[in-house]
Amino acid sequence: MSSKPKIAILCWERGTVPAGLMQMEEQLGNSTNLKTYPFPVKLVEIKGANVETVITHPSAEVLERMIAVSKRLIEEDGIQAISTSCGFNAIFQEKLSSALSVPVFTSALLQVPFVRQIVGANRGIGIITANKSALSTQHLTACGITQAMKVFIFGLEEAKEWGKIFEQPDVPFDIDAVGREIVGVAEQALLDRPEIGAFVLECTDLPPYAERIRSKLKLPVFDFCSMMELIAAAVGERSLY
Repeated sequence: MSSKPKIAILCWERGTVPAGLMQMEEQLGNSTNLKTYPFPVKLVEIKGANVETVITHPSAEVLERMIAVSKRLIEEDGIQAISTSCGFNAIFQEKLSSALSVPVFTSALLQVPFVRQIVGANRGIGIITANKSALSTQHLTACGITQAMKVFIFGLEEAKEWGKIFEQPDVPFDIDAVGREIVGVAEQALLDRPEIGAFVLECTDLPPYAERIRSKLKLPVFDFCSMMELIAAAVGERSLY
């Protein structure tokens, strides 16, 4: 493993992250906690990137800034792969990957076609997202997810504590309550759709809860961290042997 990062994660602009998400960033498994990774990762702030410009109203200007910053990282810092700190950047996947000379992994949703192949066409895939209403067909299509795939989407926006991100962004979370809500959504999803054979967690704040979901439901769970492991292996940052 080298000491110089090969992977860069494009992050929201400092000072625009809701208070609850700032708390989530302190947990191991969160995309912007450097202690999450057993290899070096470079976090890069993108001016103007926030809830509004990435999730609510994806901004072409922010996309162009991501492309420009990524090109500098590749040329000047030797970065070999680009990821992002929010799964809703999936909507930028095709334009980012087409514009850059290195692999681009914007969202854990990119794993859905792979998961579909391993669980089989008769099993379903449960996607847990930060905001179901904001996750459009465009996001799914950009990640290779088709209507033929048996995908079921479950949002967290109606969960009381998690919903503070959207309704009261400056109010801190009750972290224990958030954890119960996230696991509860997964449990209810499986009750509603017992054909689910695996889960994919869209939101990059959810990996800290992946193991709890696995233990409770006895199903495989894919998330931002499983995608990052793949990236790291692909660029020679991690190896099994």
